[in-house]
Amino acid sequence: MREEAHRFGRARHLVGIAGVPEGARGETGVIVLNAGLVHRIGPFRLHVELTRQLNAAGYPTLRFDMSTLGDSGATGGGMTRTQQVCADLDDAMVLMKNRAGCERFVLVGLCSGAQNAHVVASTDPRVSGAVFLDGYAYRTLGYKLRHYLPRVADPGRWTRWLRGRPGGGGTDKAAPEPVFAVAPAPRDQVIADFTGMVGRGMKLYLVYSGGISNYFNHARQFRECFGKVMSHPSVTTRYLAETDHTYILTGDRARLLDGIGGWLARNFPPATAGRSP
Repeated sequence: MREEAHRFGRARHLVGIAGVPEGARGETGVIVLNAGLVHRIGPFRLHVELTRQLNAAGYPTLRFDMSTLGDSGATGGGMTRTQQVCADLDDAMVLMKNRAGCERFVLVGLCSGAQNAHVVASTDPRVSGAVFLDGYAYRTLGYKLRHYLPRVADPGRWTRWLRGRPGGGGTDKAAPEPVFAVAPAPRDQVIADFTGMVGRGMKLYLVYSGGISNYFNHARQFRECFGKVMSHPSVTTRYLAETDHTYILTGDRARLLDGIGGWLARNFPPATAGRSP
């Protein structure tokens, strides 16, 4: 396997690292998008570890900085952000086709990266699969019951609340704002997107962590949020309640990467599998 640094794109404004296993031609390519403002290595080098592990399994990969993030510049055009995301991913897929002969692609994104991957996966027929990490989610009735009922039934919370009232000897503290959040899209639109994805044969892997408990708190919430499409055979879901949003712990990252690798092997086995060395 070799790693190659590339400056690419219509305006040669994008920077990325392609991992190309020896003899890997015409296979599924894996493209990893930025997580928030973190550049292409990913939080705690998550994207580096993921792409190198997938390279060792025979998958061509690309981790790159999208326009205006990390080492990538702006095109100077008048595109909207959505148009720019689609254009950046088109440039990335063209590069992967030229370097490794890839005709189909799996997109991987965390948080806002999942949102960007969702946009392209719902519209580009070259995308055959997607891994959405802490992507779109909505506070459902089930979420509220699971979140609030234990608090209402906790006498210690009532005691603390009474002590915190004016004259009760406590101080009022504003609840901290969540550090990580994905701007919501209308739920009906997201459900329609998922339905369209599986309808054209895409494979989906949704992995949500306990680090987004401010709006997602149980494995049942996948179906509560998105309905019956989550029961489709092409959709795999996983809720990691004890895991941080950015996979700060080595063991959590290892379990995540093994899960992604296993999902890929089942749904997109590399053509090199089974070849004699």
